Amino acid sequence: GAEGSTLTSYFSKHQIQALKPKLTFSTLRDLPCPVLGSNELEGKAEEVCGAEELFEWLGAVSNQVTLDNKSSSFLSTYCCPEPSTIVEKAFLCTITGFIIPEKIIQILEQLCCYFSEPKLAYWLTLTVHGFADSPVSWRESEHGFHKGGENLYNFVIFRNLDYWLQMAVGTNDDCPP
Repeated sequence: GAEGSTLTSYFSKHQIQALKPKLTFSTLRDLPCPVLGSNELEGKAEEVCGAEELFEWLGAVSNQVTLDNKSSSFLSTYCCPEPSTIVEKAFLCTITGFIIPEKIIQILEQLCCYFSEPKLAYWLTLTVHGFADSPVSWRESEHGFHKGGENLYNFVIFRNLDYWLQMAVGTNDDCPP
């Protein structure tokens, strides 16, 4: 009808088109990395780090904050939680765009295949961020922006295919299901 042709005309006139997700890759060398145990969610002093410590560490790594706790740093004096190990080479891939849940499941399944061969990693993570100003969050509820617009979940998958699921939402949002 007339409405459809008006929309088509509007989109073609303003050259609005679907954007392909943007991929960025980086290799992190000699990365201080927390030691984890799949059955130790809370961590264990001097043996393994817990989920909260890992979550904080992931934020620092994904924002490329140095982890060496130098007092001369104006950005951060954060350091990797203990116990830790040095990972010679870690791979960071970021996909930015509108990604449907089926694609996220597909990415997760492909990541799990990594443990088959070669068996180099003990664990890996997949973090999914909603846009900070997204209109909806969990359970189809309105998403409150307020301070930071937190709206994300993170899978930590271990070599034995145990996993942790971490979720974060803003203070006025509905809790995840």
